[in-house]
Amino acid sequence: MTEPSTGGFGRWLDEHGTHPLFADPPEPGGLVDSAVYTSGRRQASPASLAETYRCLQERDGSMAWIGLYRPDEVQVASLAREFQLHELAAEDAVNAHQRPKLERYGDTRFVVLLAARYVDRREVVEFSELHLFLGPRFVITMRHGEAPDLVAVRRRLESDPQMLARGPAAVLYAVLDQVVDGYAPVVAGLENDIDEIETEVFGGDPNASRRIYQLTREVIEFQRAARPLLGMLDGLVTGGAPDGADEEVRQRLRDVFDHLTQVVERVDGFRHLLQNILTVNSTLVSQQQNEEMRSLTAASYEQNEEIKKISAWAAILFAPTLIGTVYGMNFDLMPELHWPLGYPLALLLMALVCGSLYLIFKRRGWL
Repeated sequence: MTEPSTGGFGRWLDEHGTHPLFADPPEPGGLVDSAVYTSGRRQASPASLAETYRCLQERDGSMAWIGLYRPDEVQVASLAREFQLHELAAEDAVNAHQRPKLERYGDTRFVVLLAARYVDRREVVEFSELHLFLGPRFVITMRHGEAPDLVAVRRRLESDPQMLARGPAAVLYAVLDQVVDGYAPVVAGLENDIDEIETEVFGGDPNASRRIYQLTREVIEFQRAARPLLGMLDGLVTGGAPDGADEEVRQRLRDVFDHLTQVVERVDGFRHLLQNILTVNSTLVSQQQNEEMRSLTAASYEQNEEIKKISAWAAILFAPTLIGTVYGMNFDLMPELHWPLGYPLALLLMALVCGSLYLIFKRRGWL
């Protein structure tokens, strides 16, 4: 181990490394499968971490593969003490929420992968974190989610003892291959969602913008999970693989690298396509808004024309009403009431006023 630390997980190990708890580590509830292999064949299936340690010590030239599901601090501390795992890597394994990476601590490698699976029912991408510790004689896998299916990986390797005999490098290859193969259904699901979004955009669906934004976020998260693996695989192929990585393992790692490259290129294309779709959607929404504004403007113009006509006729009809109202007051001192030409003159005045108003409004286009 490293020098005693002043805090965190390392201090916990320093303080408890000789605690009776670690004299015989308890059987962890997160232990999924543990096996000791010799020449690629399973020799023992220990039921606990302590038994695994003993079996590994009793068999020279063997390899232990310990599979855990969401291990707690006690389990990780036990493994760190037994296999001399670096305290920083052990702390990362407990806390999870790490980015994909490969770190080397002496002859031990710590690998973080993000597996992905497409949930068709909810049309979302779920990510699961996977940690691997690889040493000369051991492999420790820690799943913090449902994916990938490491049971299938172990079964596939056990059916090929010649490959499994290559040690931790073969296990790392098989896990990477499983993770990258799991990206294919995700790519297909995202592609199907993008096709649906294109239909919604050109169909005028008002919820298209929200779905484009959500899908863009998922594509970005997928990029963050897959793209770092390119550098990781490139380093493994060019000399950074664990001990035992012969030319056969490197050939297979190159094949995984090729598959991953295709995935990353397609996902990059998805992101650019979604940006274009968002631009087209914004343009279509703007056009629709402009059409609505033109419709409202036309309706407002027509309404104003009608109001003009009504106002003009109201003014024309108001003139005779005013004249009739004045002469309807029946005052005795109104000379026009007893004048023989008063009535024809009133009618003529009404006609002149109405005619004049009609010509004025007609000239201004109100009628």
